[in-house]
Amino acid sequence: MTDDVDDQPDSGSRAARRTELAEDRTILASERTFAGWVRTSLGCIAIGLGFHALFNKMEPTWLPKTIATGFLLLAILIIWLAERRAAAVLERMDTHVVVSARRMNLRWIAGAVSVGSATLVAAMWLVGV
Repeated sequence: MTDDVDDQPDSGSRAARRTELAEDRTILASERTFAGWVRTSLGCIAIGLGFHALFNKMEPTWLPKTIATGFLLLAILIIWLAERRAAAVLERMDTHVVVSARRMNLRWIAGAVSVGSATLVAAMWLVGV
């Protein structure tokens, strides 16, 4: 009678490989989630600008600016919370097959969205549009 254990491929290496691939899938899922939150942040910017553009003649004049500013500040909050969450996942896990986004790239994206949103807030209040 032959020993079936010797005929089987190393189950420990197969389990390790499955774990590595699961980590890669988790990292990719985190990146997709970050992209979704970036879209949500950009949506807040669009809502804020749209509200200001549609209701800029409303009285008192500070009211549409305040509401638009709220959406623009919400966009900044959302993008940084998303960056923190994605960075935490990237820090905890190692890639094996896939090439993941670098944490610095996530920060650049969050920074660019934040600067753009803050610039729009400043333009609304200072230019008086």
